[in-house]
Amino acid sequence: MSSMTRIQAPVSEELEHFKAHFKTAMKTDVVLLDRITRYIIKRKGKQMRPLFVFLTAKALSGENNALGEKSHVAASLIELLHTATLVHDDVVDESPLRRGFFSIQALWKKKIAVLVGDYLLSRGLLTAVDNEAYDLLKITSEAVRLMSEGELLQIEKARRLDITEEVYFEIIRRKTASLIASCCACGAASVNADDETVERMREFGELVGLAFQIKDDLLDLGDGDRIGKPTGGDIRERKMTLPLIHTLQTADRSKRKRLIRLVKYRHHDNAAVQEVMNEILQGPGMAYARERMNELKAKSLKLLDPVPDSPAKMALQELVEFTIERKR
Repeated sequence: MSSMTRIQAPVSEELEHFKAHFKTAMKTDVVLLDRITRYIIKRKGKQMRPLFVFLTAKALSGENNALGEKSHVAASLIELLHTATLVHDDVVDESPLRRGFFSIQALWKKKIAVLVGDYLLSRGLLTAVDNEAYDLLKITSEAVRLMSEGELLQIEKARRLDITEEVYFEIIRRKTASLIASCCACGAASVNADDETVERMREFGELVGLAFQIKDDLLDLGDGDRIGKPTGGDIRERKMTLPLIHTLQTADRSKRKRLIRLVKYRHHDNAAVQEVMNEILQGPGMAYARERMNELKAKSLKLLDPVPDSPAKMALQELVEFTIERKR
C-alpha cells in the first residue's frame, strides 16, 4: 500500500463521493465550457486540498460519524477555487503545460482561459451560497483575497529583488499557505467545530502551507541530495526563494552583488543560472531552508495535540509528513 493510499484510507468513501459532487458542481449547458471542464476533471492531481478538508472534518467529528453534506460542499468549494487560480496562473505565466498536460490557455487561448477561471470561481462561491454555507464562504473569500495580495506583493518585490526573509514569509503566507489554511478551517467549520478549534485548524493549515512552499523551493534545486535533476526554474523566473535569500544574506558584499546581477539580468542564461545554483547548493541556503521547513512542520503537528487520537488524525499527521518528503 502506498503512503498516499494509506493516508486516504480513513476518508476513502468521502473522496469517492467527492468526485461526483465536484463533477456536478462543474456542470454547465454551454457546450464549449462543458468540454473544457471535463478536460479539467480528467486531469485532476492527488486532490490534496479536499483530502485536508475531509481528514480535518473526520478527525474532529469522530471516526464513526459519517461526514455530512456540508463537508462535501467545503471540499468542492475549495477545489473549485483552487482550480480557478491554477487556470488564471497559467495565463499570467503563459504556461503551456499543467502537470504534464496542455494548459487551458495553451489549448483554448488566453481569453477563454480567463473566462473559464472566472466561471470556476463563481461556481465555487455559488456552491456555498446555494447551501447557505456562509461561514465557508467567508473563510474561502478571505483566502482568495490573501492569494491575490500575495501574488501582487511578489510581483512588486521581484522587480527590485529586495525580498528579505520576512517579506518572503509574508508572500508565501498569503500566496500559498492561505489556501491550505482555508482547507483545514473549512473542514473544521463543516462539522460545526467551535470558533477556537476552527482558528487552531486554520493556523495548522497555514504552517503546513508554509512548509509546503519551502519544499517546493528545495525541489527546484534538487532538494540538496540531487533527487531528480535540479531545474533552476525559480531562478529563471527571478523568484526569490528561501535558499537563495539565505545565500544572499550570508554572502560577502561582492558575491551578493554578483549573484543579484545574474538573477536580475542573466536569468535566461544557462551558465548564469547554473552559477547561482552552485552557490546555493554549496552554501548554507539549502540546509537553512530545510531547518525552517522542519520547524514549521513540528509547530503544525503540535497544534493537533488537542485532537483525539484516531485513524483520521494519524492520516492527517502522515499527510503533513508527506508534504515535506515528497519527491515532486
